Amino acid sequence: MSEWLDYLNDSTLVARFQRQCGLVLSDAGPRDSGGSTGKDHPLRSVTQRAGMTHGHVSENLHPQNSPEHNQKMNGYKGNEHGGVRPRYEVRNWPLYVLFLLSAALGHEVFYITVLPGVHWHLDPFLCRRLVNTWTLVMYVGQVLKDLLKLPRPLSPPVVKLEMRVDAEYGLPSTHAMAATAIAFTLLLSATSRIQFQFEVGLMVAVVLSSLVCLSRLYTGMHSLLDVLCGVWLSAGLMLLTYPYWEAFDRFQLTSPLSPPVLVALPLFLSYNYPQLDHYSPTRADTTTILGVAAGCSVGYWTNAQLGVTFEPPHGALPVALPPLTAGALAAGLARYLVGAAVLLATRWAVRAASLRALFAWYSVEPGDAPSAARRREIEVPSKFLTYSVVGLVNAVLVNRLFLLLGIL
Repeated sequence: MSEWLDYLNDSTLVARFQRQCGLVLSDAGPRDSGGSTGKDHPLRSVTQRAGMTHGHVSENLHPQNSPEHNQKMNGYKGNEHGGVRPRYEVRNWPLYVLFLLSAALGHEVFYITVLPGVHWHLDPFLCRRLVNTWTLVMYVGQVLKDLLKLPRPLSPPVVKLEMRVDAEYGLPSTHAMAATAIAFTLLLSATSRIQFQFEVGLMVAVVLSSLVCLSRLYTGMHSLLDVLCGVWLSAGLMLLTYPYWEAFDRFQLTSPLSPPVLVALPLFLSYNYPQLDHYSPTRADTTTILGVAAGCSVGYWTNAQLGVTFEPPHGALPVALPPLTAGALAAGLARYLVGAAVLLATRWAVRAASLRALFAWYSVEPGDAPSAARRREIEVPSKFLTYSVVGLVNAVLVNRLFLLLGIL
């Protein structure tokens, strides 16, 4: 078993996949701290990477195996702005673009555009199911990362394309978890809502989730073990929770306890996120996700109490997909542009106001603002409030604005 884990976690597997896809590390990379080049950089097994001894995490996990140490060991060079970037060569540009676009499905832009797009163009019911499942798997995945503290693949031999997330730990891949959860939650939930051929939907779900999973190898951010664990964890969580989806829907929409519970619990989890001995964006990302879920939950409950859910009547289900006429496409594009503009403006306004108030409350000097924004007592309330309002605005106000503009 240990040999299989070592094999699946080997950085050379990732590097080999990258080379097959036309992404290669430059031979001109700088030497590492051991004096070796990218070609002869020593590899470590999964147990060595994790700093484990007899199945227990050793005290040597930090700083030798921390994300900061991994970045020092990576084949990066500084740029003129003081940052770092990998030395690499792209020999297959179509795959490069495809995998970077696939990887973007796990970034912040996805939270603000793609998920709300399901609400605007398809069915708010499906968006609600997606947000609920996505929140669960992402929270579990993010917490496991910071509890297990397993580093990402080494560079060299791997080319790393995403510098921000390299400050996070590796296993499990939350991109793989989210892609699996979103694709198959949509498939399972849409069967009773929309008329479509299940086999086609299954093929689309498999292709999209596979592209996101492969993108984590292509960008050098995860080992094959990280990705497989992400898929298995997501599938397991969906299997365990699937029988309770409808019961949670009823609680979320009808119970008077829904708003306080579904705001207080995510806020509690945000404040009590596992503490690390260095800064990692995982807490901020997790708070963002929990904030979106809290705001959406309050919004969905509010719509249900007002009797305006913007969902198809149950007697008409499953509904046929509307034809893709020029008028429908124009209305869809208008909804997308208006909705994205409203959410981005909301995000900017609430974030700026919350940070300004928190900086004043904690007497933060202007020159200390960037580092102060990472402090838990500032980062958590600012992120949570910002994205709670974004979720609330999307669930309650955006569709009403579409009605006023005549584009819904």
